[in-house]
Amino acid sequence: MTDRVVTAFAPATVSNVACGFDVLGFALEAPGDEVSAWFTGGSDPQVRIDDIAGDDGRLPREAARNTAGVAAQALLTALGERRAIAISIRKGLPLSSGLGGSAASAAAAVKAVDELLDAHASVETLIACALEGERLGAGSAHADNIAPAICGGFVLVRRASPPDIVRLPVPAGLTAVVVHPDLEIETAQARALLGDTVRLADAIRQWANLGALVHGLHRADFALISRALEDTIAEPRRASLVPGLTAIKRAAVDAGALGCSLSGSGPSLFALCGDVKTAAAVAAAMTNAVRAEIGGDPQTYISPIAPQGARIVSACAS
Repeated sequence: MTDRVVTAFAPATVSNVACGFDVLGFALEAPGDEVSAWFTGGSDPQVRIDDIAGDDGRLPREAARNTAGVAAQALLTALGERRAIAISIRKGLPLSSGLGGSAASAAAAVKAVDELLDAHASVETLIACALEGERLGAGSAHADNIAPAICGGFVLVRRASPPDIVRLPVPAGLTAVVVHPDLEIETAQARALLGDTVRLADAIRQWANLGALVHGLHRADFALISRALEDTIAEPRRASLVPGLTAIKRAAVDAGALGCSLSGSGPSLFALCGDVKTAAAVAAAMTNAVRAEIGGDPQTYISPIAPQGARIVSACAS
């Protein structure tokens, strides 16, 4: 038993990245979620949740029904750990925002527990256990938020289980803008709109864009990246969930963005820009467009592609 408390932070992530449905994602520097973990002294190898802040009381306090709790328990089981652990969660990400909130909580949980146990689990193990939390939160175990939340950077998920994650290069200057409108979209609701079939012509165009985007990242070819940031599969079917989507995307591109699309299943939108100065102009244009088309007071973030994902922010005696 110990009174040591370990706290980990995991960042917001953008998944899909237009043409990379369920396979592409990148990490932002902020915002994000924090999870703290400590031993309880019990002999039953179970996780309990002692506190959740920042969720307005909406998230389950029962570990088996909470993404962070499930992820932490999965890691205990994978490591054969017999000690009981308690966790607390501080949500810095809005719920149902399309910014990888469930992934951030799960990623922070496994990072904190791994450090508490001094287990040095592999990245693949951390991703696999965090995916169990994502399965609960998002309805399926897709890794395009989990992988960048843990690994940082810009990643391609070749396979989720067992994890096969490809780290992609990030060209100098590449900057993300993310605008979160005053809306919520449940991931399960957004996925239900996709159906089970895709027109062959749409699939071919999507594959071509995905290959072009990956090549553009390797070559730092912003013109090619711009042409590739097109989603022919998910976004057209989800467009009705975000009022004024076309106008907001147009505002971003007119202000100099390489491209703009839904972040994950929305309602947040992201844009990629070639430099920070352009990103500032794009952020202003997108924010104004969201206010005009949707109303409310959107949250806007400007961030480089963060090279680091989940990380320990404190480890001290309680």
